[in-house]
Amino acid sequence: MAEQQQPNQLNIEISEEIAEGSYANLAIITHSHAEFVIDFVNVMPGTPKSKVKSRIIFTPMHAKRFMKAMIDNIEKYEAVNGSIQDLEQIEIPMNFGGPTAQA
Repeated sequence: MAEQQQPNQLNIEISEEIAEGSYANLAIITHSHAEFVIDFVNVMPGTPKSKVKSRIIFTPMHAKRFMKAMIDNIEKYEAVNGSIQDLEQIEIPMNFGGPTAQA
């Protein structure tokens, strides 16, 4: 039987490479009057230089919709898994657990 697509239904495909994802532990957000730019970075311990792994560019309207979707998903996550501890509450060592730099 042929698959029927409902009216107004969006068909989205994802390649294997994109489906693997990229890990990021830092997001740098900048904006202009016309767009928001989010650079996702993976900062590794003991590495003085890190590269942007992915850049996403949003219109202001889509940035706000993304923010609302993130808030909704975080609330759902916390309802099941408990409160996520905020980074301001956690003391992060600047050496990321690696050897301490010496001059």
